[in-house]
Amino acid sequence: MSINTLEEAVALTKKFTSKPCNEELLKIYALYKQATEGDNEGERPGGFDFVAAAKYNAWLNQAGKSKEEATKQYIAFVNEISSKYL
Repeated sequence: MSINTLEEAVALTKKFTSKPCNEELLKIYALYKQATEGDNEGERPGGFDFVAAAKYNAWLNQAGKSKEEATKQYIAFVNEISSKYL
């Protein structure tokens, strides 16, 4: 099964029967945010909110990537890992 749009990829991740590892989840999150919003312009989370900081940093690592390229990479990555989680 191959998906071709961002919407199909998002829908597929919701069908996963087990949870991807944290590294994969961060990559999914960062590519999705870059694809839908572009570069991370938000404030860095402070204090001890480690999850928010990890998500912020993952998205920040995608900076400069076009929405189109991030969309392609998101779809490709979801296709790649879907066999492990469906």
